[in-house]
Amino acid sequence: MKRLIGLFLLASISGAIGWICLRGPVTAAPSAVVVQRTPERVARGKYLYEVVADCTGCHSGRNGEKFNLPVIAGRNGAGSAFPKEAGFPGSIVAPNLTPDPESGLGKWTDGEIIRAIREGVSRDGHALFPLMPYQNFAKMSDEDVQSVVAYLRSLPAVRNPLPRSSVDFPVSFLMQSTPQPVSTPVAAPDRADRLAYGTYLATLGACSNCHTRREKGEAVAGMELAGGESFRMPKLEVLSANITPDIETGIGKWSEQQFIDKFKGFANFNESNLPANVQANFTLMPWLSFRQLSEDDLRALYAYLRTVKPVRNTVHTHPIVASEI
Repeated sequence: MKRLIGLFLLASISGAIGWICLRGPVTAAPSAVVVQRTPERVARGKYLYEVVADCTGCHSGRNGEKFNLPVIAGRNGAGSAFPKEAGFPGSIVAPNLTPDPESGLGKWTDGEIIRAIREGVSRDGHALFPLMPYQNFAKMSDEDVQSVVAYLRSLPAVRNPLPRSSVDFPVSFLMQSTPQPVSTPVAAPDRADRLAYGTYLATLGACSNCHTRREKGEAVAGMELAGGESFRMPKLEVLSANITPDIETGIGKWSEQQFIDKFKGFANFNESNLPANVQANFTLMPWLSFRQLSEDDLRALYAYLRTVKPVRNTVHTHPIVASEI
């Protein structure tokens, strides 16, 4: 009898898993909105896409030989496959976001693009791999997400067929529960409220996603923004920095102006003077994008970071890797 009960339970669990995998994520129909492509929206969308959220970081062809992996000319938004050394569970591909009708978003409606950005659901209803921070983007205001769509529509179409991400089990199963519909309007924060707006920018920039150490895909409790998360490319590794206001191991001693100067210190870098990408300077912190943040936005981010819990956590951002031994 016990064996029969065990087999029944196993069959039930297997059936439930199979049903969820076949059913796909919880989703709602895309909105019927048609975004008006005004110059103001395109400009705001460009700032959000290229700077605040650094969408170019994943969705563009990058030059891995140069510091900070600059975008290859003509490949902005054309998509990219992540190297296996990145350690993701499967073959992860950031799709083509240009208006190419065959390999990009040319046949997508504005509502379908908005749903993908904020809810993590592709045009055909499958869940997007949550490296795409759609749980953060769910908090993107209605006006800002429409601005991003307006900018994407303005990109030159680039034909670049790419395979869909192939995610290993059990992650492929677990990620089905991640997308959630955005069912209510999302208002923009008051930019005059520096803390509220800084929190908003940090959310869209997904600061915690990189600056919080994770184990088995889950953020380590009590280590929010304390750094230590590892990022890899072939023969290269970097650990994210502690950006909590801890005095000794974080940025607790930094003044607001020092914080701004750190970002603006990359202002004179360009394609002709970028150093080679080596272990000593390897970083995925998108300095070439974030240097374009306005000073007002940097002050807002600083105000937010001063409010987070200080965590004592010494991080050696550039460890010795096998290629250097």
